[in-house]
Amino acid sequence: MNANEHFSRMFRYDHWANRECLAALRAPGSEPPKALRLLAHTLSAQKLWLERLQQIPQSVAVWPASTVEECLTLAEEMQASWKKYVDQLRPPDFDKKIEYRNTRGELWSSRVEDVLIHVLMHSMYHRGQVALEMRAANQTPAGTDFIHGIRQGFVD
Repeated sequence: MNANEHFSRMFRYDHWANRECLAALRAPGSEPPKALRLLAHTLSAQKLWLERLQQIPQSVAVWPASTVEECLTLAEEMQASWKKYVDQLRPPDFDKKIEYRNTRGELWSSRVEDVLIHVLMHSMYHRGQVALEMRAANQTPAGTDFIHGIRQGFVD
């Protein structure tokens, strides 16, 4: 499996896991505010990082106040956008460095592959927090383990 195929697969998993979390938040009696805020942040951060990779100005807040429906819309947008971005990368592109400013205005430089890994890990981290918040509110979080997605055929 080459890098494009690998990252394409990982972003398919990520999209599936985000949709599972959103489905759990849509369940009757769900939607703990902090859990929704964490997932909205996760999706906004994905867009922010993609914009950094594409060298375009930031268009979203890092910590938005979004509804579940707005998150679903952004999740679909991000799935299509990440697929398009990853598919167009050539092998040398993964090693390229990009320069960007973080939310504090500090200038940084990172390899494209490192950004891709960061985006995926950042999402996993916050989905874990979403699950914790849902359990604390006596709600059932989504099962988003990678191997679960594979076993169920949700991720190829």
